[in-house]
Amino acid sequence: MIHLQPYLRFSAVIAVVLGVLFLDQTGGVWTFIVVLAAAFFLASAGASAAYLTVSEIFPMETRALAIAFFYAVGTAIGGITGPVLFGELINSGDRGQVLWSFLIGAIVMAVAGLVELWLGIAAEQRALEDLALPLTVADATNE
Repeated sequence: MIHLQPYLRFSAVIAVVLGVLFLDQTGGVWTFIVVLAAAFFLASAGASAAYLTVSEIFPMETRALAIAFFYAVGTAIGGITGPVLFGELINSGDRGQVLWSFLIGAIVMAVAGLVELWLGIAAEQRALEDLALPLTVADATNE
């Protein structure tokens, strides 16, 4: 596997720490920013690895379409629900409610890491054609 799950697990833990810092108002602004940067660093590394996973498991002819599909679905879900849900949490004015935004993010990242553990494939040092045969090769072998 491409070791996606450690990035997502650690970013989930950092998101919880970030929420606690926010709720308790401890550490100051710079501590919050440093922890936030660490969470984004790990989460973006995990997201980049997720794109690699998608590109490894689909045949060459459908690879770009698969990446575009998963990107579009993820962007639609996050782009619609995120602003609505988190906007309401922030508008509540209650730090305890805003904490839920950090916890929801942590849960999503942790679940993504678990899905990678469950569905991920070991692709290191293997040709992409060994992981997912091109459709033309699969058609030729079926004739």
